[in-house]
Amino acid sequence: MDQFWENEYVKTAGDYSVVILSLVVFLAIFELVTKYNNWDEIKNGNLAVAMATGGKIFGIANVFSHSIMRNDSLLTMIIWGVYGFVLLLIGYFIFEFLTPKFRIDDEIKNDNRAVGFISMIISIGLSFVIGAGIS
Repeated sequence: MDQFWENEYVKTAGDYSVVILSLVVFLAIFELVTKYNNWDEIKNGNLAVAMATGGKIFGIANVFSHSIMRNDSLLTMIIWGVYGFVLLLIGYFIFEFLTPKFRIDDEIKNDNRAVGFISMIISIGLSFVIGAGIS
């Protein structure tokens, strides 16, 4: 039975399944901390929300990508992925804190594409930094 779990196809399917589930959970958590409904705003054509959400998806997937490449154990990969997500979430709050002249959530909800773009780039950029630190 050990041979089954060591098969590369099985391992890839397992990693993929964990990442998809993690994406759903982590996006739900991001949904709780924002003042707008991501999917309603995206459905209504809010490009700023789409960019910010896309950045979060890319960021989470990138962190997990680094975690998968550097860890053999599914559990270790999950732990690093969760840790990376927490760091991305902290980055989101720091971004909000560092812009005292306006509220990030309000600007993104109002389809301020410049703020949505910066939010996307911050998520993507931080994910590379977090990924580089994964061992």
